[in-house]
Amino acid sequence: MLLTGSFARVIDEKQRVAIPKRLREAMGLPDGGALYLAPGTDQSLALYTEESFADLAARLEQVSPTRQDVRAFVRLFYARAQRVEIDSQGRVRIPQELASLAQLEKEVLLLAVQDHLELWSAELWQRYLDEKQDHYDEIAETAFGGAAPSKEPAPARKPR
Repeated sequence: MLLTGSFARVIDEKQRVAIPKRLREAMGLPDGGALYLAPGTDQSLALYTEESFADLAARLEQVSPTRQDVRAFVRLFYARAQRVEIDSQGRVRIPQELASLAQLEKEVLLLAVQDHLELWSAELWQRYLDEKQDHYDEIAETAFGGAAPSKEPAPARKPR
């Protein structure tokens, strides 16, 4: 499953957000089902299918449970993760404690990110874009195994 795209959404008065049919179909959930909603990174929430949630758990099992950072992540992540049902209109209800964690209000962005969805406050997403977009090439190089971006300016080249 490869998920892509971003979708402007509104959280309704019952704390529900609609997941586009195209995404539900790509996730294998065209007629309902459930997702796992959990704290994401950078003040977002993450929505996983049962399969992608299990894959994440399997990856975490490969890391030493005695490491303090692993124990802290597992506690913070799983203690707040919740199974949420997709209703007949393709909506999921966002529990208040998770909505507060991600500072979700009325306007949100739903991002399709490879194997999961991310739910962002529209304001926080814009701030994130403003901060990161100008560094896209450097981020891409590092993500694909290139050298970490240098904090110092590159040395000037001598003319030939």
